[in-house]
Amino acid sequence: MIEMLGERFTYAVIIILMMVGLYALIATGNLVKRMVGLTIFQTSVFLLYISMGKVFGGAPPILPYYEIKNDSLDPTALYSNPLPHVLILTAIVVGVATLAMGLALVVRIREAYGTIEDDDIAEADYSLELEKGV
Repeated sequence: MIEMLGERFTYAVIIILMMVGLYALIATGNLVKRMVGLTIFQTSVFLLYISMGKVFGGAPPILPYYEIKNDSLDPTALYSNPLPHVLILTAIVVGVATLAMGLALVVRIREAYGTIEDDDIAEADYSLELEKGV
């Protein structure tokens, strides 16, 4: 059991980060804490994909020019897959943009409602609907 946990320690850390992020996203009513939870969850997914893309003992998939020119490629060579790393670079950019947009919305909600607590915002919306008679 200990050996298996040692081999898969990275996945245990990733699962813990996922649960912390998911808990922060669901359990709190504060919008900034929700954004932090979303960021933690996104980071754990990034780590999951990067850890799956790593091949131990694998070389980077960069071939020297002389091997390509002389057609002396080794078909049994072990290479790491670069695709997960490339996709994660794109996902990081999207994650940062999502965080920036979310925080901008939180600032705008704070200006409009005077609070960033979910319950207070819902109560203010409900009282506004009662005043309008909807």
